[in-house]
Amino acid sequence: MTQRTLGEWLAYLEQLHPSAIDMGLARSQEVASRMGLGKPAPRVITVTGTNGKGSTCAFVASLLRAQGLKVGVYNSPHLLHYNERVQVNGVLATDEQLCEAFAAVEAGRGEISLTYFEMGTLAAFWLFQRAGLDAVVLEVGLGGRLDTVNLVDADIALVTSIGVDHADYLGNTRESVAFEKAGIFRQGAPALCGDLNPPQPLLDKARELACPFFLRGRDFDLGVTDQHWQWRGVDGQGRALELRDLPLLDLPMENAALALQAYALLGLPWVPEQIAAALQATRVVGRLDRRQFNWHGKRLNLMLDVGHNPHAAEYLAQRLARRPVAGRRLAVFGLLADKDLDGVVGELSASVQHWAVAPLDSARARPVADLQAALQNLGASVTSYASVAEALEGQSAQATADDEILLFGSFYCVAEALEWLARHSTEEAADGFAG
Repeated sequence: MTQRTLGEWLAYLEQLHPSAIDMGLARSQEVASRMGLGKPAPRVITVTGTNGKGSTCAFVASLLRAQGLKVGVYNSPHLLHYNERVQVNGVLATDEQLCEAFAAVEAGRGEISLTYFEMGTLAAFWLFQRAGLDAVVLEVGLGGRLDTVNLVDADIALVTSIGVDHADYLGNTRESVAFEKAGIFRQGAPALCGDLNPPQPLLDKARELACPFFLRGRDFDLGVTDQHWQWRGVDGQGRALELRDLPLLDLPMENAALALQAYALLGLPWVPEQIAAALQATRVVGRLDRRQFNWHGKRLNLMLDVGHNPHAAEYLAQRLARRPVAGRRLAVFGLLADKDLDGVVGELSASVQHWAVAPLDSARARPVADLQAALQNLGASVTSYASVAEALEGQSAQATADDEILLFGSFYCVAEALEWLARHSTEEAADGFAG
């Protein structure tokens, strides 16, 4: 076979299957069997949920690595480079490693057609299985029950939150979404839920499989003050655990609380100072991601967030309300056509003084006219631009050092902003987000 570059492999993967999303495990299961893919590490933690998967995976991985464990993490989608999806001990997979893995999956699949995500997931499993890992943390791509990640039996299954998104595939009720996400539970294995109001199908599945079930607000919880946050939970023997006066985090502390409960069940050392340091060091690009940059002599504030559904927008609004700015919040916003536009902007309209809307670099992008109309219906001040980069430049031109530019709405939106920053910013100093 002619050697392909990673770019060539990805282009090939995009046209390999008739549809981009084709839910089901049969194809992947057959190929995994042919390739001899089994459990990729002695400990497997699987994470699903409508929002918060990426940061929860990052928290879990940080806690495990702090104990000297060798940890693989699988995430999706990526922002700038496909390599972001596969990490071993915090190091991204190289182009060469990914190409080798794709070649192995290609050889194993034979006549079986696989989607881009299926090929990528099997490639990640192949790499993990060869890396001699102590643990893997796997982010579910879509739903749970029929997602390729669900080929692997999780030792601990986490559900971050349950909202309505991807309704064409998961249904348009929280109950239908919960049913799909509960598909990652395994007989007798611990299942955790960070949603304070889990729909009945999730509870039913945990009971049916006799899963030790850990629910936020009942078995573990957190409390947040202006200066610190606290956590309580239980270990694998049901003994109470507690952490007090933890430093506030940039990322959602609700997701840190869920990750802490998962960690508490693994029987690893419980050293509060070590745990606090691991949480504090956790970062995820594009999630409550505060930065400063120079623009024509001005030092400006920027917040990047990939939130793209009403549940994520509601959470973002809550975090913004906890940390007011001296000036205005100026939004840069784009959205995909299959997302709930009115639900997203409705949650954040009161937090933003002026909006800049732009199309995303995707065939699935929502037309700018739709974005502008939805905001004008709410009485918002809005300006349309031809691209996210131009919208960001427009807001930068009018912003002052007291203002904050809030760029959100999609992974595509944040990716274009990161590329813009790389081109135009003289400094990208990360700044802490006081919760």
